[in-house]
Amino acid sequence: MKAIVQDVYGPPEVLRLDETPRPVPGRGRVLVRVHAAAVDQGVWHLMAGMPYAVRAAIGLRAPRTRVRGMDLAGRVEAVGPGVTRFRPGDEVYGSGEGSFAEYACAKESALAPKPRNLGFEQAAAVPVSGCSALKALRETGRIRPGQSVLVLGASGGVGSFAVQLAKAFGAHVTGVCSAAKADFVRSLGADEVLDYAVEDPTDGSRRYDLVLDIAGNRPLTRLRGALTARGTLVIVGGEGGGRWLGGNERPLGALLLSPFVSHRLRPLASVVRAGDLEALTELLEAGSISPAVHRSYPLAEVADAIRDMRAGRVRGKAVIRVL
Repeated sequence: MKAIVQDVYGPPEVLRLDETPRPVPGRGRVLVRVHAAAVDQGVWHLMAGMPYAVRAAIGLRAPRTRVRGMDLAGRVEAVGPGVTRFRPGDEVYGSGEGSFAEYACAKESALAPKPRNLGFEQAAAVPVSGCSALKALRETGRIRPGQSVLVLGASGGVGSFAVQLAKAFGAHVTGVCSAAKADFVRSLGADEVLDYAVEDPTDGSRRYDLVLDIAGNRPLTRLRGALTARGTLVIVGGEGGGRWLGGNERPLGALLLSPFVSHRLRPLASVVRAGDLEALTELLEAGSISPAVHRSYPLAEVADAIRDMRAGRVRGKAVIRVL
C-alpha cells in the first residue's frame, strides 16, 4: 500500500510517500480502508520526536512505527479475532495507527460508525480534536449551563470544537485568537472574541468559571488570574519549554499545586474512545456542532499540511485525502 513513512526524527522533510506492507488486524483490531485522515499537533510531536521524553515511548533513536497519522475515516476492510461491533463494508471514523496510508489498523474501542450527515473528509477531522475538546469540557472541566468559559487557542483543531461544544452545553464562550481568525471564531458561535495581540485575557480584569488553555505556554500564575474563586483550569497540551519536556512542566505543576489552592487545576489526558465518538456523533447529526475543515491535501502533501498547521495558517483542521 501507499503510505507516508519516516525512518528518522526531524522536520516535515523526513516524511516521504512510499510503498509499505498492508497491516494485518490482530485481536480486537479493525483494518480500515482509509478514505481520509487529519493532522494535529500530536502528529508533529511524533514526527519530530520532540520533546525528547516522547521517544521513550515511540523509539529512542528512530521511530518504531514508520507510518504517521491518527485521525481516520473510511470503510472496514477486515476485522481481527474478538471484534464484534464492526464488519467489512461498515463506514467508520476514529483513531488508528498510521492513518496517512491506504490502510490502517485501529482498536475496536477507538472506532464508531461514521456520522450519517458527514462525508469522509469531514468525519476524519473529528476524532482526536473532538474527543479532546469533549473530555476537556465535560469530564475534566465539569462544565455546567450558564458558566463563563474562556478558550485560549480557539481557532485550532481542539479549540474550534471546544467553542462549539461549550455553546452546545449552554455556556457563555469567549474565544482567544489572532485578529486574522476572529471572524472564523465568531462563526463557530463564540459570544466574544479577543485578539491576544491587543488584550491579555489573563490580566485579571475578567474572570471565568472554566479556562481551557490549548497548546499554550502561559505560566500557571497568569492562567489562575483569569479564574473565578473556585474556577477550573484545564491544560490541553502545550508548546514551548525545553527539548526534554517541551512545556509539560505546566501540567505537572498544575497537578502538584491544585491541592493547595481553591482553583481546580487539571491537565488533560485524552484518548479517543468509542463512547466519546458516539456522543460527538449525536451532536454532529443534530447539527449542534460541525467540523471546521480548513483545507484538504492529497496524501503526497502531508508534509505541507503539517507545515501549514505549525505556521498557524490552518483554521480548524487540515485534512488528508487518501482515497
